[in-house]
Amino acid sequence: MSITDEHTTVVIVGAGVAGLTLGNLLLRSGIDCVVLERRSREYVEQRQRAGVIDSRAARMFREWGLADRVLGGVPFEPALNFRIDGETRRFTYVTDDHGDGRFCPQQVLVRNLIDVFVSDGGDLRFEADDVELEDVTGPRPRVRYHDSAGMTRSITCDLIAGCDGDHGVTRASIPEEELTRHSHEYGYAWLTVLAEAPANHQSMMAIHDRGFAGQFARGPQASRFYLQCPLDTSVEEWTDGRIWEEIEARFGEPVAVKGRISSKTLVPLRSVVHDPMSHGRLYLLGDAAHIVPPMSAKGMNLALHDADVFAAAVLKQVEEQDASLLGAYSATCLKHVWNYQAFAAWFTDLMHDAGDVLYHGEFRRRLARAEFERLYDSKTANRFFGEFLTGLN
Repeated sequence: MSITDEHTTVVIVGAGVAGLTLGNLLLRSGIDCVVLERRSREYVEQRQRAGVIDSRAARMFREWGLADRVLGGVPFEPALNFRIDGETRRFTYVTDDHGDGRFCPQQVLVRNLIDVFVSDGGDLRFEADDVELEDVTGPRPRVRYHDSAGMTRSITCDLIAGCDGDHGVTRASIPEEELTRHSHEYGYAWLTVLAEAPANHQSMMAIHDRGFAGQFARGPQASRFYLQCPLDTSVEEWTDGRIWEEIEARFGEPVAVKGRISSKTLVPLRSVVHDPMSHGRLYLLGDAAHIVPPMSAKGMNLALHDADVFAAAVLKQVEEQDASLLGAYSATCLKHVWNYQAFAAWFTDLMHDAGDVLYHGEFRRRLARAEFERLYDSKTANRFFGEFLTGLN
């Protein structure tokens, strides 16, 4: 059985940070929308991912009147904690009174966004499977899917927002010849480990000749660890014992509590940008349009920026019948994306090249060490770094 008589202004495919933020911004503006998500609500709310909401993103939620309802996590100091060859070096950066970002795991923000959207009457449909897009370049595109009961549903709309990630159906619906993929592979991966081990600091990053390592608190009794490793390694090679040994070696100090390791995942580091970020009446947001390496902590913030730009464009179209912001959406977002890709590539290379010479050699190691010292010695370098971390560059 097929239901074909539904219509809405915007169909949002994907209930991650980009899709849920967009849904809330549109709903708050009185613009009807439907959010479709392939996974169950339980899966989406429990999906463990890191998250840092920078000052620009926090300001965005305030401007839309949502900060008090959706922002979670704890404010962070304008400082980073480094362990350099086993010695602690704290780095404090300039924020110009814009240091109101916070550590907020994505699942916390996602849960809050879901709760607000649903409580305000938003239309959020989980377990929407086999999503198909039709006639995205025509005046009335259509989205078909199967609901949780197996029924085929069809929604016509004015616009489609593709927020379903790097492997989603929305970008795959764009003909290959209409989209250019720009990518860069960094030549190494991160082994990401979630363990029951309290962190001494909210975050700590290590530069060591055995490679980069990071530890980030995930609540009072858990930490997410990152270990630089070769691309050809496998998760099976990393036993619990080897992981703890490597963490202690790279941080240069013992781990007080070596609790249960609940997950291990290998993540090759890469940067990807798809251009343009729109095709007809389909607009790409977040990971569907771009990927940045996690070293930069900008993936979630780029998704929030996309949602902000697109929501403003839709509002102008609906209220004023002015499509100028929609027409400029891709160019507006890509200028911001490339700016932060540049930061992400620089910071990723800096932190990894400064350690293990087996990846890029001694020359690159010495260059990276010189750049790292400049952050401490130069007020200009400090301010440049702080602008990117706060999201105000």
